[in-house]
Amino acid sequence: MKKQKKSPLKDKPLRSPGQSLDEKIQKIIDEDSASYILFPILIVGFTVYSWLLWFQIVKLPNPLLITIISILISIYCFFRVLKTRKRLKFLRLGRDGERAVGQTLNALRGKGYRVFHDLIGGEFNLDHVIVCEHGVFSIETKTYSKPKKGECKIIYSEEGISIDGYKSEKKILIQVEAQKKWLEKQIVLLTGIKITVKPVIVFPGWYIENQNKGSNVWVLEPKALPTFIGNSPKTLNEENVRLISNHISRYIRTTYD
Repeated sequence: MKKQKKSPLKDKPLRSPGQSLDEKIQKIIDEDSASYILFPILIVGFTVYSWLLWFQIVKLPNPLLITIISILISIYCFFRVLKTRKRLKFLRLGRDGERAVGQTLNALRGKGYRVFHDLIGGEFNLDHVIVCEHGVFSIETKTYSKPKKGECKIIYSEEGISIDGYKSEKKILIQVEAQKKWLEKQIVLLTGIKITVKPVIVFPGWYIENQNKGSNVWVLEPKALPTFIGNSPKTLNEENVRLISNHISRYIRTTYD
């Protein structure tokens, strides 16, 4: 009789940068892409087989109808694959952006900063969270493709965020404010410490023109974030940093499957 075995790991690992997007990409590949590719192959194979039988056995029904159906299904699946491929490209860009920002933030651990990635809360996730003596920072990564030519910049104004000349919108700002409030509530529930979380949006590789410097939300290129944090006043002592970090870590390890 074989002995029952268990994992040698006492705690679940923390999340990696872009892990939610990685899981979404894998799900699309496993569930959507596979079906749109395999089903046409099966029905085309059946159609070819039907024609071969029809040529050999004249009494069989003409397989013209199944041929038309096969063509229509194949065309539909072809365009679905193209659409899925475009979506995967967008998700991979976002995932790679989160990974790049995560690498930048991980370097801050040498300064004693506690860095967490992909903190999931209900129907959304916080890409990165930093806990240090300068406070708690909730960081949202937005990765957008840039045109090959021309000036590429993001303008942050009272109207919102304008990306490469497109009309300013405030959806991203509303998103990070909601994430900030959720994190503040979680910290109070977990530790009893009431703090103000600093919401941050980073755009890897873009030039940021800040016309709204009095705003509560930082909009930055990732490489500028360490300087902004370092220049902020210290609002937490080492004990509170350790307490908040330990509870966030425990939340991550016990919440996710």
